[in-house]
Amino acid sequence: MTKQSGSLYVVATPIGNLADISQRAIATLQQVSCIAAEDTRHSGKLLQHLGISNRLLALHDHNEKQRAASIIEKCLAGEDVALISDAGTPLISDPGYSLVRLCREAGVPVVPVPGPCALITALCAAGLPTDKFQFIGFLAAKSSQRQKQLADVPANAGTIICYDTARRILDTLDDVAAVLGAERQLVLAKELTKTFEHFAYGNAAQIQHWLREDPQRCQGEMVLMIAAEAEKPASEISAEAQRTLQLLLAELPLKQAAALTAQIHNEKKNVLYQFALGLKSPH
Repeated sequence: MTKQSGSLYVVATPIGNLADISQRAIATLQQVSCIAAEDTRHSGKLLQHLGISNRLLALHDHNEKQRAASIIEKCLAGEDVALISDAGTPLISDPGYSLVRLCREAGVPVVPVPGPCALITALCAAGLPTDKFQFIGFLAAKSSQRQKQLADVPANAGTIICYDTARRILDTLDDVAAVLGAERQLVLAKELTKTFEHFAYGNAAQIQHWLREDPQRCQGEMVLMIAAEAEKPASEISAEAQRTLQLLLAELPLKQAAALTAQIHNEKKNVLYQFALGLKSPH
């Protein structure tokens, strides 16, 4: 591709420890014509620490679509622009989606400069399964909305990961217990890569107890990880559900029969599906 058009560089920045900035990120922030930042005052401190005196433009939730037009214009004129958020990888529960989408539509190359991301940093050290997970972003402010978010996560989603604020975490843990069960295993990661980084393990009540032991523990950025529900052995599937499944398998595809049986008997669809695989299908 010729250099007739500039590029938008999506640059990850530290989530805590400033030493986590990559050499490529530093070089990119030095070389672009300007930097679009979620909070120019916050990012200004990072750039000052790095010895970078590049121009900053504010790009946040309230002005992103309007600011995108001027950034695209700069890129089409041959200028390179960097996008950063307050911490971590832009767009991951941070502004930038509209800008990236509009750049793609306008033919402006979008170049990722990878680096820190809170959800991946938390997950890799949590001791929970990493082969399958679902990130649901920041949980809602209201309890009813949080409970709906949690209830909407499919049973086979694997480890559930969300962000939450310190002032809401105790209430959130109540909601997790109410929706997913009081004994569901959790890991709470806080102050990642910072001096007081900590991983708390246990069920909702145990982590609440740990937080309440010291008021200072309810401070800082938090990543909550929720273990997947333990698989129910096929031997625990009710006899009625097994009979319904066998009858439906005579008329329906396996997946559809399992889903319908799950609805009728309030059983887990994926457990029924695995059970059905072991049956000799009549059709």
